[in-house]
Amino acid sequence: MISIRGLTKRFDKTTVLNAIDLDIADGERVVVIGPSGTGKSTLLRCINFLDRPQSGQIQIDNLQVDAKKATKSDILALQRSTAFVFQNYALFANKTAKENIMEALVTVQKMPEAAAEERAMSVLAETGLTDKADSYPSALSGGQQQRVGIGRAMALQSSLMLFDEPTSALDPEWVGEVLDLMRRVAERKQTMLIVTHEMQFAKEIADRVVFMDEGRIVEAAPPEQLFGDPKDERLQRFLRRINQ
Repeated sequence: MISIRGLTKRFDKTTVLNAIDLDIADGERVVVIGPSGTGKSTLLRCINFLDRPQSGQIQIDNLQVDAKKATKSDILALQRSTAFVFQNYALFANKTAKENIMEALVTVQKMPEAAAEERAMSVLAETGLTDKADSYPSALSGGQQQRVGIGRAMALQSSLMLFDEPTSALDPEWVGEVLDLMRRVAERKQTMLIVTHEMQFAKEIADRVVFMDEGRIVEAAPPEQLFGDPKDERLQRFLRRINQ
């Protein structure tokens, strides 16, 4: 369903993504791990053109976008096919939880406001936040804010959900509730690409784990194989460090 070929991103003279190739099947849950600064978050941001890559091709369903030739309409179509969950929540401070979920439905998907409100309330029920519909982000815990962020992505009903370290900004007490919600999203056979440092979660949820280092995909395998019998020496060193 999703095909990425030759995705390359440079900042000045530094190559952050080096000709990434990656296929993701419909309904597959792919988790990306690796050292900090190796391009994991940049990969997600380039897939939906929050950062524009210098070269490469992205195909989602029947939509094909070439980084060098992409028009504004191509980029908009690509962004409509994806939903992004940010590590810092990225909620509008002046909008309630319900309004944060409705915003993209109304402004990007051009959904009538009444229908957007109905979907927002349905999503809030799924995330366990019905009673917080009219609360502003400042009145929500970090875990609740991130659940609103995930709910916003769920409401878009996009082909691909991108999660950029969704628990990294949370206090430890809120991590579990966010991971539980992500598990429920995964059970719906939603196609997911997740960057995380939560290794146990990766083992539980992933159909496939991708290890990145220095802007490249070094190894990719089902979690039991990648964690239990890693082939590449860099991956072996990484796993030893995190298991210390």
